[in-house]
Amino acid sequence: MRAFTKHTGLVVPMNRSDVDTDQIIPKQFLKRIERTGFGRFAFYDWRYKDEQLTPNPDFELNKPEYQNATILLTRRNFGCGSSREHAPWALDDFGFRVILASGFGDIFYNNCFKNGLLPIRFSEEIIDELFQREAVNCPFRLTVDLESGFISDEKGWTIPFETDDSRKQRLIQGLDDIGLTLQKEIKITEYEKKHGIV
Repeated sequence: MRAFTKHTGLVVPMNRSDVDTDQIIPKQFLKRIERTGFGRFAFYDWRYKDEQLTPNPDFELNKPEYQNATILLTRRNFGCGSSREHAPWALDDFGFRVILASGFGDIFYNNCFKNGLLPIRFSEEIIDELFQREAVNCPFRLTVDLESGFISDEKGWTIPFETDDSRKQRLIQGLDDIGLTLQKEIKITEYEKKHGIV
């Protein structure tokens, strides 16, 4: 998993609430056995006009000013719905590193940390302010510093954010569940030898 310490990126606004995991990555694309390649199908039903993948010019992510955006700004309850881990896989594969919202689906929120994405919860008021700042300052870039717990823009605006310390450390060290387990590799090996497993 990619470590996350500090990231500066272009913000794309998705002014929608209750974006569920089936909208992030529709069920017909869940047959892949790898974690990669899902970005092409992220937001498929909104992003494309047909099965030939003709881009919908009205969809936020297709607009020229938002190409290569890595920070997604959205509304409440983002990632609600099913527990599919493919949703953060698709967002990561698309290129996102940070998601800003006033709320997340619980399972999606947890899955983000396990896959190198940083989801940040803010109040509705702060999310409103971010949408306003993006509209006035497009292209709008933010720097997200996980170690210090601050987000800032290019004009000096700064705001703190909170992240659970254990999740924060896992992201900073780039540890997914397997990586976390492998930190105990010596003890695991000793146990296996003691019990004749290896």
